Parts: sequence; structure tokens; C-alpha cells
Amino acid sequence: MLQVLNPATEEPVATVPAATPADVDAAVARAGAAQRGWAAAAPADRARLLRRFAAVVDDHIEELARLEVTEAGHTIGNARWEAGNVRDLLDFAAGGVERLNGRQIPVAGGLDITILEPLGVVGVIAPWNFPMPIAAWATAPALAAGNAVLLKPAETTPLTALRLAELALEAGLPEGLFQVLPGTGPVAGNALVEHPGIAKIVFTGSTRVGKSIMAKCADQVKRVTLELGGKSPNIVFADADLEAAAAAAPMSFLDNSGQDCCARTRILVQRSAYDRFLELLAPAIEEIVVGDPADERTQMGPLISRAQLDRVRSYVTDAAEHAAGIRGKAPEGPGFWFPPTVLTGVAENAPCAVEEIFGPVAVVLPFEDEADAIRLANATEYGLSGSIWTRDVGRALRASRAVRAGNLSVNSHSSVRYWTPFGGYQQSGLGRELGPDALTAFTETKNVFISTEGPAL
Repeated sequence: MLQVLNPATEEPVATVPAATPADVDAAVARAGAAQRGWAAAAPADRARLLRRFAAVVDDHIEELARLEVTEAGHTIGNARWEAGNVRDLLDFAAGGVERLNGRQIPVAGGLDITILEPLGVVGVIAPWNFPMPIAAWATAPALAAGNAVLLKPAETTPLTALRLAELALEAGLPEGLFQVLPGTGPVAGNALVEHPGIAKIVFTGSTRVGKSIMAKCADQVKRVTLELGGKSPNIVFADADLEAAAAAAPMSFLDNSGQDCCARTRILVQRSAYDRFLELLAPAIEEIVVGDPADERTQMGPLISRAQLDRVRSYVTDAAEHAAGIRGKAPEGPGFWFPPTVLTGVAENAPCAVEEIFGPVAVVLPFEDEADAIRLANATEYGLSGSIWTRDVGRALRASRAVRAGNLSVNSHSSVRYWTPFGGYQQSGLGRELGPDALTAFTETKNVFISTEGPAL
């Protein structure tokens, strides 16, 4: 059994049976049978059912949000957005079902066409930091493309996934088409990855685990999409609107308590603006409201677990001897609380400056000029996201081309939109999710040549 804790109180809220390899095997068989009928259905019928699924999710936004607050410690405002994002992803994917077009390619001697066909059964291994939306990033387009989906949620956050599976049946999706298999990574997750009946694995999580999954998929030449770690830069040039940049900086790394692969945890500030930026940043950090995630006023909740709290503490403790900084407030007592923290005076290669902490901690590093900013921004093994603050359009475009990351924002910290591609460079992952091409990532391209050359007259 998996025990689910409320991270704000450390109290148990549910126990859930953990899937075994035998459970995975049975689920794959059910999914395969359901997928054949689903793929054969008229595209309009698949689209209609996905829209109905989206409507049922919309009817349960508040319920799903409250579950997310309870199991993941997300603020209620964030949780409502996440549930709404599931609805929007299903609607967006439904719109692509009838536009999943192949091509006609000019050739000599006949007609050549391509057909996009579903892969079969897709395994999705979702993380605990955004349990609902990231699960839907893969589930919605995979279903829309005609596949079945087996979703393994993180051990700590299975409740919203299980409820979504119930809502899918309520909406009329075929039994077995979308199944949720709570369980541990080494057991249920590994069984999904290694099962020959799974055509593709979509994984979001740590780079270390992603590499292991990729190696196991290679043995079967199994497709894989990986969204892994990040250590994203927030580059602030001296010509930027410093007031706006400082006001926006806190939630660029404190959203979801910093448990976000896109968190801008390396704040790079041009030296001539460095002192002024810190003057503006300090009150913005100190005013962040950390507390009960169910309270509408709360901006930041707890970390997910005791293990994650200990990990975050270790980075700050290691840096404390040489660092100064800014520290906000957090509740005391039960719960996995850590205050908003900004470290200054650290070396650019210090662990806290180059490793993913996955908590409400950022470092501020000075740079001299544009070339130095790009050097620092790219001085990491990751490449998921980042921001560039400047009033110079030319500089914004140059920096955007030079920073090695998959998702960049200028004078903004926006990383994810369901209608634009998302993914990383280097150790941040492989492949792209979301956007107009999301469905094709769950298809095979079949090429068909039809000869038009008849017998000689």
C-alpha cells in the first residue's frame, strides 16, 4: 500500500494499493484490446468523447483542485489552474483528431501518400510536482492520436490521477483505454518501461532516472520522450525595467515552492545594476505569503516531503559559510516548510549555483556584459528554460539565439502554454511535448506508393 501524506500537516490522508508487475501485465492486455476499437472509431467520435471528458473535468474543477492541495500542498489558486489545464489540454487535443493529416508526395510512376497511425499502448510516468497537468500533457494527445494510455502517477500524489480515470469512464471513454497504476518506480514504473506491449514511454522527472529509462527502452528500440531537470537562468541586463524584473523574480522560482523544472533559480544581473536589483528584490521576497495552501491568500505552500525538505536544507547549509542573501518567512511546526531564500556571494560553480535544488532557493550572480551573461547562462548541463530582461530588442533576439534552452521568455517568466512546444536541450530531456505537433509524437508514419503505370498498349 502507498500512504499519501498531506505535506502541510504531515498527516496521512489516504492509502492506495500499489501496482505489481502482474497488475501492469493485466492492464496492458486490457489497454491493447481497448485501443484497437478506439483506433478504429471515426475521428469525429473520438473527438466528441475527448470533449465530453474535458466537460466532465470542468464540472469537477474544484474537487480536483482540493485533492491537489491535500496530496501535493499546492496553493488553491495554482491547483484550480492545474485542473483547468487538464480540461484545456483535452479540448486542444480533441481539436487535432480530425486534422491528423498525412501528406501526398510527388513521385514518378504513381501516387505516394503518408498515413499517421497510432503507436498502440503508451506508458506515462508522471511526477509529483505537477501531478495533473504533466500527466495530461501526454495522455490527451496520445488518446487523441488513437492510443491507449497507462498512467503511473508518483507514489506521493496518486489521488488526482485516480479521480481523472474515474471521470474518463463517466465521460464515456472505453473501459481499459485510460488506466491509472499507482505504484513505486522500481516496481510498477520498471514494469511499464520493460513491458513489450508498451510502444512508448513518456517520463517527467530527474535526469538520473530518465537516463536509466532511456537505456532500458533502447533494449527494445522503444520510443521515449523525456522531460528532465533544469537550472534555468533569469538574465537581467542593466537596461531592463529593474522594478518589473525584481517584482517578477520571486515567483519565477517560488511558484510551487520551487519544485518546478523551469524555475529561474540562477538570477544573473549585470554588475552595474546588481546592487539596485537586490534592493528591489529584498522586499519582494520578504512579502511572499507562505502558509496554508488552502488559504486563498497563500502564495507558496510546503515542500512535498521530509526527504525533499532535507535536500533543500543541505544546499543552503553548505552555502551558508560563504553566502549572504535574503530570507523570507515560513510557518513553524508540522509540515515540510522552507522559507523563500536568495543566496548572494556564492561562487558561480558552487553546488547551489549549478545543481537543481528543487526548492524555494535561488542564487544571484553578477555578470559584466552580454558575452559574460551568455557564458554564465550556458554554464550548466541543463537547458530547459530561462528569461531575458532588456529593453533592447536586438539584444533580446541575440541572447535568445545564444542561450541553449528549449523555452525562453523575454521580459516574462512564462514557460508553458499547451498550444506551443515544450522541451529541453542537453540533460534537460529529449523530444517535445505540447503545441501543434503534440499528436504526431504518438504516431507512426506509414508510407504507401500506388503505381499508376498500366500495361503497355
